[in-house]
Amino acid sequence: MAKKRTTSRFQAKLLRPAQPRDASWGFVVLPAEASAPLPRRGRTSVAGTLNGVAFSATLEPDGRLSHWLKVDQPLREAAGAAIGDMVALEIAPVAREPEPELPPDLSRALLGTADAQATWESTTVLARVDWIHWITSARQAATRAKRVADACDKLASGQRRVCCFDPSGYYSKALGAPEAADEP
Repeated sequence: MAKKRTTSRFQAKLLRPAQPRDASWGFVVLPAEASAPLPRRGRTSVAGTLNGVAFSATLEPDGRLSHWLKVDQPLREAAGAAIGDMVALEIAPVAREPEPELPPDLSRALLGTADAQATWESTTVLARVDWIHWITSARQAATRAKRVADACDKLASGQRRVCCFDPSGYYSKALGAPEAADEP
């Protein structure tokens, strides 16, 4: 049975990432009770408000079966929020997950492999989100390039879902929220 679309309201501290040191963006780690009603532990799209200012975003998994939200500078400024402030958030999952943006390296590789392109086009949006997340979560360029090549091989052979990838980061410990910078 599908989870009911619910709105979560909560307050959280707006944090600055430790890296890069000059980041103009901040982030919020969702409390477990705000993340629990969401439809999946991996990347998931939401619509909501931050201090009353509307936004839509894709939440990232925090590796603890919850999520974190990147708050870019324009949203932060529109909401009148400074790093270190407690902010009021309201979020709800979107009714339909939007089509993910195709990374240029994967796009080029798929265009060069007709069978992989055909399988890609026949997959679900969530399957495409997971393929892209698996590729973009690689920490090194060589790993990413290998994942792009492997994805094309697997798709060309008819594999519709990325295998053995933990989109929540919980079991693999490969994903997580950014480390927060120390308070000034």
